[in-house]
Amino acid sequence: MNEATEHTTRDGLELGYPPVFAEVSEAVRVRLRATGWWPALRWAARGACTLAFAAAALALFLPREPEPGKAVEMVLLGLVALAAAELVPWGTARSVFLMARSQGEARAVVDEDGGRWITRDTDIVVRWAMLPRYVETPRLFVLLTARRAGTGFAYLPKSGLADPAGIDRLRAVLDRNSVRL
Repeated sequence: MNEATEHTTRDGLELGYPPVFAEVSEAVRVRLRATGWWPALRWAARGACTLAFAAAALALFLPREPEPGKAVEMVLLGLVALAAAELVPWGTARSVFLMARSQGEARAVVDEDGGRWITRDTDIVVRWAMLPRYVETPRLFVLLTARRAGTGFAYLPKSGLADPAGIDRLRAVLDRNSVRL
C-alpha cells in the first residue's frame, strides 16, 4: 500500500492486513484483561487448583492409610481446572482467527466518525460510541466496547499502515475519539 491509499475522505487512515493468529491472540488477551470476569475466573481456577493439591496432600499424608488414588484424582482435577481457564484465550483466539482467515485480507478505514472494516463478504461500520476505549500494544491498537462485561473488540495492526508516520496519525485519531486505557 502506498502513501496515496493511506488517506481517504476526511483524513481517514486506511490499513490493509491479512489475519495473523498472533495478532488475533494478542487482541483477545487484551479484551479479556479489560473485562471484570476474566481476572476473577483465572484466580478462581488457580484457587481451585491449590485446594485440589492441598486435598491430594491430605489424602497422602493425613490418614494412617494413604489414599494415592484419591490424591491422583485431586491433582488431575486441579490441573483440569487450571488448564480449562488458561485455554480460554487460545480457544477464543483460534475461533476468531479461523473466521477472519476465511474472509481473507481485511481493510480498515478509520476517521473521525469511527471505523469501517471490509473483508471479502463483510462491510461493517462502527461509530466511536460503540468502541470508546482502546489499548495500544507494541503491534496493535485494540478498540474495546464500553462495558467491562462485554466482548466486543476490533483490532488495528500497526503493520497494516503504509508508513510509520501513520501510527502517530492513527494514535491521534484514537486519542481524539476514544479513551486510552
